[in-house]
Formats: sequence, structure tokens, C-alpha cells
Amino acid sequence: MPVPTSASSERYAPTQRFSNRVDDYERWRPGYPAALTQWLVAHAELSPGDAVADIGSGTGLFTRDLLAAGLHVYGIEPNAPMRAAAERNFADNAAFESIDGRAESTALPPASVRLITAAQAFHWFDVERARAEAQRILMPGGQVALIWNVRRIDTPFLVEYENMLLRLAPEYGQLGMPEQASPSQMETFFGHRDWQQQRFDYVQRFDRAGLRGRLLSSSYVPAPGSAGHAAIVAACDALFEQHACDGRVEFPYDTRVFLAPI
Repeated sequence: MPVPTSASSERYAPTQRFSNRVDDYERWRPGYPAALTQWLVAHAELSPGDAVADIGSGTGLFTRDLLAAGLHVYGIEPNAPMRAAAERNFADNAAFESIDGRAESTALPPASVRLITAAQAFHWFDVERARAEAQRILMPGGQVALIWNVRRIDTPFLVEYENMLLRLAPEYGQLGMPEQASPSQMETFFGHRDWQQQRFDYVQRFDRAGLRGRLLSSSYVPAPGSAGHAAIVAACDALFEQHACDGRVEFPYDTRVFLAPI
């Protein structure tokens, strides 16, 4: 769903937007399937020690997988509390370097990385400026991987969860989800349609506390102490009671990756 121009400046403010969500984000947001990293290493033709810029790296949910693959990762993150969480997580890993930067200004030297990744982050970018910066920092033959976990809405529980957000999260009700994995955006960014594309299944399973945490990790959900918080938490608990099986509900995703030179 395209974001209305009038809402763009407020919604797309990554330096502040998740500052009060770090704990929930780190604990309850989805990671990524192992097959994704394996596919990416193979199709981007990466070798151990190759440099990757993980832009919008947040608390390091995807950075962790890149490091596990033996890559040298620059975590580019403009939000100070999110960046600090990643720095704690990878403090003992010499292959991780944390940088206060963003897609449009990474602070990396020219031609310094073999791959750029943006996992659950591209929809925050100024596309034209991010494209120019990517062209500047990529080595010859380097590529960009744009990655999303796209929440599915294809079971009774997921449909009701979506309707709960539309009713009780005013910002979500006005704007909906940011546009994700849109072919038109891919073409604008890459400048062509000759990209490699793959999808993977991924699922999270939550108990009651986990479902609450997943809900509150989203920046459009009313935060504790704000108007509407108690109502949406109560509705979330009611959904859990209605749909839980063996004390869990499932949150499935389509994990999508687009890989191409730029």
C-alpha cells in the first residue's frame, strides 16, 4: 500500500521511530530462514571475509545470519538505541562494525562492499538517494539484496489480527502496512527488471506473552501509557484465547528476497 505524501515525514522517521520498542523488537520480531542466507551467499557469489553493508540493521536480526556465514558486516543503523543493542549483541565479534549512518549516507568508503542488504528496511529509504549511495559504495560486480518478511493474512487468526490493527491502531488504520516487495519499487531502485528473486516460508509460534510482544514491537501500535494501549492489548489477548492451539498461535510469513546489481 503506498504511503500518502502527507504522512511520509512522520512515518518514515527511522532515527526515532523504534526507540521505545527496542526490547520488544529484539525479542519478538521474526528472524530469517537459514535457507535465505545460504541462497544469498551462493547467488551473490560471496566468500568468507567478504564485506557486506547491512543497511537499516537495527538490533542485528539479519546481521547475525551474515556474521554466521563468515562475512564481514558493517551494520548501518541511524537509530541510536537500536544500534546500541546490536553493538551489545556483537561486542565480541571482530567481523562486525557498527556505523551511525543510513541508506542515503552510509559513511563507507567508495567501492568498499561486495553486497548491500536491506532486511525489512528498504521501505524506509529515499529511493533515489539510496540508489546513488549504493552505486558509490559497491565494488565492481557487487549487488544489492532487498529482503522482507511479509506477514501473511490467510487464516482466520491472521485475518482477525489484521482487522484488530485496522480498528485499534489508529496510525495503521490510516496508513496500513508500508509497501513491501513491490515490483514497481524494485524496478525504480535497480533501474531494470533483471533481478533474481526467491521466496521462503518462515513461521513464528507465540504463547500469550509472545503475541503481546510481537504486537507491541510494531511502531504503529499504541505504546504503554498511551491512549488505546489497554484496548489493543485486551483485544490481542482475546484473539489468543480464541485461536491458540496447545498454548500457541502461528505467525507465518513469506520471506522474499530480490537480488541484483545496480
